[in-house]
This record gives sequence, structure tokens and C-alpha cells, in this order.
Amino acid sequence: MEAILLVGGQGTRLRPLTISTPKPLLPTAGVAFLAHQLARAHAAGVDRIVFATSYRAEMFEAAFGTHAYGVDLAYVSEHEPLGTGGAIRNAAKALTAKPDDPVLILNGDILSGHDVQVQVAVHERAEAAVTLHLTEVPDPSRFGCVPTDDTGRVTAFLEKTSHPVTNQINAGCYVFRRSAIDTIAEDEVVSVERETFPSLIASGAVVMGYVESGYWLDVGTPEAFVRGSCDLVLGKLASPAMPGEPGERLTLTGANVSPGAVVRGGTTVGRGAVVEAGATVLGSVLLDDAFVAEGATVRGSVLSRGARVGPGAVLDDVILGDGAVVGPGNELRGGLRVWPGIELPPTAVRFSTDA
Repeated sequence: MEAILLVGGQGTRLRPLTISTPKPLLPTAGVAFLAHQLARAHAAGVDRIVFATSYRAEMFEAAFGTHAYGVDLAYVSEHEPLGTGGAIRNAAKALTAKPDDPVLILNGDILSGHDVQVQVAVHERAEAAVTLHLTEVPDPSRFGCVPTDDTGRVTAFLEKTSHPVTNQINAGCYVFRRSAIDTIAEDEVVSVERETFPSLIASGAVVMGYVESGYWLDVGTPEAFVRGSCDLVLGKLASPAMPGEPGERLTLTGANVSPGAVVRGGTTVGRGAVVEAGATVLGSVLLDDAFVAEGATVRGSVLSRGARVGPGAVLDDVILGDGAVVGPGNELRGGLRVWPGIELPPTAVRFSTDA
């Protein structure tokens, strides 16, 4: 089976992490985020994937080449962003599938544990044009919702509303019949959610919903990115790409964690990173060559490559860009983002009066 992997977005919600690295290539539980998707796709029977690229397109082939995690890889880039539908249509140029073959569509910012093989089986049994993975959420008002009938057939795509008719939402993984992809306009900006799916439903084509509410996470925000990485480390979602066994922390080769430090909660400690004695790091992502000094506390945060946290500093839900430096005694909280290369002098930022 072939797949198209949508990785063209700029990842603006994750800046400054995505200034130099596309979101799907950010280190997540020790490897590039896409490594987990490639490995899981291979396990589900996918043997060839076409990357639909745009932002920093050249970095994807440099990272994975033409074969990785058991999957053959091809790359098609958009010169101008074409939306989800346009990107799928553009990438389809590189498919080898026959008209009735299923083609899996994956989003490069979704971490999901759902059963792709069952989704494909539902698709083929119904002879559907498209079959969508739907997940159930407690508050569907924050999303567009996707109602289905008693047979699982999708009846509508509804925009966000304060009175949703179902708690089923689009989880961002689709199985297209190859010929259905060809109905999308070529070289035009097209949204599958707003145009392609409603149009197929209106035409009488069979659009199915496969409802499975296992692990699912959109990692497009800093909070979700950290959570996804930690969940992988903790083993809440299994991934064949994990470079270590599940546990309270993942320590990569060359990292130095003092026996006197507390590092847990699914934290990843990157290559060459250092955590000194007396430091506490909980549920965070430390990329290569990051440094946490004695007495510092880091919670729910990301320290990018070469970022440094001084003695006694406190970081809670914070993103540090590459090479950023937080001097001793600083207290950073509440989603604060420090851009690459910025250096905060001692006690420059506080949220409390004790220094």
C-alpha cells in the first residue's frame, strides 16, 4: 500500500522551534517526529510513502533519503501552498497505485495509535471513495464535527458550533480510492475538509467514517508537542522507532545526567546534554547539548539545541530557542518563548518576589 504524508506546513504555532527545523522533523522522544509515523505506517502494511513538502522541503530528503524504517520514500514539493486537497493532488503525481487501490493520507502533525489496517478494511468493504478516521472528544465545539449514519457513512461536514450534533471529529487520517484523488482540481488551492469531502458527499459518493477513540494528539502547539514526546517515552503510545525502552526518562548517547538530579515524567535528554546535581527536570524535552545547572527546575518545557539554564532558575511551560541562555535566578512561566541566541541576565524575569 502507498501513502501520502502531508508535511508542507510552516509550524508557526511552534516557533521558535520551527525557525530552523520543520515541525515534522523536530526531535520527539529521541528521533524526528516523522520517524514514529514512518515506523507505524510500515507496521500497518505501507511500503511506499510520497512526502508532500513545501516549507524547507530539502530537509526531508536529507533526513530520510529514499528508504527509512522499512518504507520506500519519494518527494514532491509545492512551489506555492495548495491546501490539504491541492497538496494531495500534487503529490499523487508520484503514486504508482491503480485507480481502485487504497491510498493512505497521513498528516505530519498527528500522533495516533488507531488501527490503520482496520480503517483500510472498512474502506474496501464499503467500496468507498474515501474513509476517514474519526475520533470522539469530550468537547467537539472546538472542532468541526462529522456525523455518520447507522452504517458508518458520513452524512455531513459541519463547521465549529456551540451546539454540535455529534462528538465525532475528523482525526486527519484518510484512505482515498486512487481515482477519487484525481477528482481534486490540479494546481489549485483546495481544502479537503471544506471542498473535497462535502462535494463527494453531495455527489452521492460513499464517504465512510471509521470511529476509533484510542490515542490521538495534534502536536501543533508547544504544550501538545511536549506531551506527545513524553507520552512516547512513558509508553502511553507504542512506537517501533523509539530508541530506548519506555520509562520515566529517555537518555540518549552522550548525555550526562548527574545521579543527584531528578529527571522523570517522560523527559528526553538529548545527545551531549547535561543535567547537574540538584537540578529537577520533569516532563520536558532537552535537545542535543542543552544544559541545566544545579538547583534549576524545568517542567513541561523544551530546551532547544545548546540552550542553557542557570543555577536556581525555574522554567515552567517554556520554550527556549537554539542557544538561548537563562541566567541564574530567573523565573519563566506560562508559555513564555525565548528566541534563539537570546541571553537573559541573572534575575531578569520573575513571577514572584523571592529571589
